[in-house]
Amino acid sequence: MNTPAPPLILTRPPRTLSLAAAISSFDRFAVSPMLVVISTDLGVSLSASVAVASGYYLAYGLTQPLWGVLSDRFGRVRVMRGALLGAALAGVVSALMPVLGALVVARIVTGACFGAIIPTGLTYVGDTVHTSVRQRALTDLMGAAALGTAAATGLGGVVAGLVDWRVAFTVPAACALACAFMLRALPEPARAVPEAGAAQGAAGYLGAVLRQPWALLVFGLAFVEGAILLGAMPFLAPALEHTGLDTAVAGLAITAYGLGLWLLSKLVKRLSGRWPTPLLMVVGGAQLCAGFALAAVHVSLATVAVTALLLGGGWSFLHSSLQTWATAVVPEARGTTIAFFASALFVGSAVASWAAGPLAEQGRYGLLFWLAAGAAIPLTAVAALTRRRYGALRAESPQPQPE
Repeated sequence: MNTPAPPLILTRPPRTLSLAAAISSFDRFAVSPMLVVISTDLGVSLSASVAVASGYYLAYGLTQPLWGVLSDRFGRVRVMRGALLGAALAGVVSALMPVLGALVVARIVTGACFGAIIPTGLTYVGDTVHTSVRQRALTDLMGAAALGTAAATGLGGVVAGLVDWRVAFTVPAACALACAFMLRALPEPARAVPEAGAAQGAAGYLGAVLRQPWALLVFGLAFVEGAILLGAMPFLAPALEHTGLDTAVAGLAITAYGLGLWLLSKLVKRLSGRWPTPLLMVVGGAQLCAGFALAAVHVSLATVAVTALLLGGGWSFLHSSLQTWATAVVPEARGTTIAFFASALFVGSAVASWAAGPLAEQGRYGLLFWLAAGAAIPLTAVAALTRRRYGALRAESPQPQPE
């Protein structure tokens, strides 16, 4: 493999990149507080309407390898601009769909397009920010995404309850169109090309990633994290609505997730470099476990708001550590690596949300949240221990590391 091109001297992601991440997060999380309203409006069961979310997540995840290879081969900015244009069109179509099946198809296409934005943005940061300060820059990008998440979980429910759920699909579509034009000014970073990649095209990038055991481990951890957090979290709002609260109030309670993510990402930025990465992972995993356990014990406006806050903290500490790790394991094919990482994350969330649908339909939210809390324990232990081992091996390596 050729030596990766040196990163540019940046310390934080460009503002247009952060805006694109916020729009992508808004679109992804807006649907959670709207599931009950969508099921009522379209005359389908709640477990059926969950397909609007799980189909989106599945498409978001499965298209990641494609976006990663394309960004490695054709450029980060070009891929993001094209994907934003596709997401804008698919978002408008989503708002016009009259039946569940057509809506699910439209959301699948939307998820596939928006799926390019944050992973490619992470790759852009990996290309342009030195590894010594990369986690800080990644938490800045994650903070922007958190603001989009907070707006989605708060406004999504309010718009669906007081206006129309279709409007919540139209707003990010319009923003995506505007952002696609704004990204024209973003410079394209230099990209490293593996020797196999130069000779074999996409196969070279895929081979470089899939032959790296550490990369496969990180993908497995991302799958489980997605199943626990992103797979179970969409049911917080329906659990509140099951107690009699309306959609708008339930959505506002989940806003604490985005706020917690944004606030605690600032703390992670300060602690990265001071605390070892395995400790950050343990703190994040403990918050996931505590949050879901609290919701399992009792579902109320107060407990769900605290749970959402803790889940935001868990994502800030654990997920930022995992994604920083992912940017370093195969630097010569970073775009493909991040794509597989995101694919594993969202495929895990799609599988879990689909599997949890029947429990939600039966109102068994306590069991659903207990399962998530219990699964967070082995995830945290394996992530922290293996990351510690990875760091030790890198420190012992006699060869200088480019990342």
